[in-house]
Amino acid sequence: MVTLELMNKVFPNNKNIDKWVKEFEVLPTYDIDTNIRVAAFLSQTGHESAGFTAVSENLNYSANALMSVFKKYFPTQELAVAYARKPTMIANRVYANRMGNGSETSGDGWKYRGRGILQVTGKDNYKRFSEWVKNPSIIDNPDLVAEPQYATLSAIWFWDINKLNAIADTGNIQLLTKRINGGTNGIEHRTELYHNIMKHIGE
Repeated sequence: MVTLELMNKVFPNNKNIDKWVKEFEVLPTYDIDTNIRVAAFLSQTGHESAGFTAVSENLNYSANALMSVFKKYFPTQELAVAYARKPTMIANRVYANRMGNGSETSGDGWKYRGRGILQVTGKDNYKRFSEWVKNPSIIDNPDLVAEPQYATLSAIWFWDINKLNAIADTGNIQLLTKRINGGTNGIEHRTELYHNIMKHIGE
């Protein structure tokens, strides 16, 4: 259902798209098995991963960006400047003491930063995914989730536990985006991808 021809038409800038086509062969196993479900899955994951090129969270923020995106954690210019352009430190501060992570000094924020094509984030979520996929080594080696196999399976896991097929079946891209993103960030691009996939799927 997900062919190399389809992916080349929709994501022409990804020179390694064949790796993803191989991984997407498992989609029907998890009931992502109709054109509308596949289009929904690929458009959402394709947007979130910049066309399947970004599978690990980029936290290389400037001071101004930190105060804009993470104002709760960087309320002053002085603090933001101290952390600016230091992704490890930023992750450890922003993700500390939540989602199962330890304190800022534990390093959990960086270790369990967002990875995969739908960005698994936080130790608790990595643990839940590792149990679902039956691979406990993911907890000690979370970088596995940035590899195509587990990047794909982690997105399927998220899709499954949130019952997103039911929303996909309605064609409501806005609601689907809210369930994944928490808002409607990138809704125009997600919608464009969705319609482009539906146009070419099955050709």
